[in-house]
Amino acid sequence: MELEVDEKDLKAAGAELFADVGRRGVRIHGWEIESRKGSILNSSTLQQWEEELQTSHLPEMVFGENSLILRHVTSGTRIHFNAFDALRGWKQEGLPPVEVPAAAKWKFRSKPSQQVILDYDYTFTTPYCGSGTIETDKDQTGEGNSVKTSNLHWEDCEEQIDLVALASKEPILFYDEVVLYEDELADNGVSLLTVKVRVMPSSWFLLLRLWLRVDGVLIRLRDTRVHCLFSGTTNPIILRECCWRESTFQALSAKGHPVDSAFYNDPSIISQKLPVVMHKTQKLRISS
Repeated sequence: MELEVDEKDLKAAGAELFADVGRRGVRIHGWEIESRKGSILNSSTLQQWEEELQTSHLPEMVFGENSLILRHVTSGTRIHFNAFDALRGWKQEGLPPVEVPAAAKWKFRSKPSQQVILDYDYTFTTPYCGSGTIETDKDQTGEGNSVKTSNLHWEDCEEQIDLVALASKEPILFYDEVVLYEDELADNGVSLLTVKVRVMPSSWFLLLRLWLRVDGVLIRLRDTRVHCLFSGTTNPIILRECCWRESTFQALSAKGHPVDSAFYNDPSIISQKLPVVMHKTQKLRISS
């Protein structure tokens, strides 16, 4: 989605857009925020991923070249979102396969005459909430260009992202949506992992969302929201809020909600009908 930005708004915010082949982004208040997009994995890369992840099952559409990167220049803090790390999380979590009623015999990636045993999580549900590192110059003398990398340290906290304040009328200087992977579950639903980002004069905000609907069986929503205010200091604090919701169609029906899958195409509408199964908030202190 291309967003037309007013040059006056950019200038007033001290921001600068940039674009190149396959990448778009903005520089603002010491941050470089960019999205990268490419084609789905080709067969050779797909095979390489299967070997590295030790699986013979991957989503129908894996956008291996797609990513969202947020880099705090002075500290070297780098927060990014990509399909490979998300699928590594899926493989590590190893959820049992969602049971489909025997009456709904899926022809799942197989010939109709064959009986298929689904012995893996074919929904590609992942606990992934982003990747992150801190990159610093290893050579303090200024000679050489070796880089030392360390992981980010997120602390549990009680603070929450102020979603009401985020809904206020403020110019959007940069927006993009990046698809990481998608699978239509052999026309029996959808599994979709996306990350959306928007940058305003006062802050940046992103939503990483796993949206899963197994028709007639299960709805699952795993959201990760990340927010950073431009405080004017060189040591910003980033809040990250993870919320997992899910329900069976049977439980929704018991509460008087429709059982027709057609009513559940928009995760934003259905989200409040799904009970919370996990919620946590963490913060990241950036030190230059």
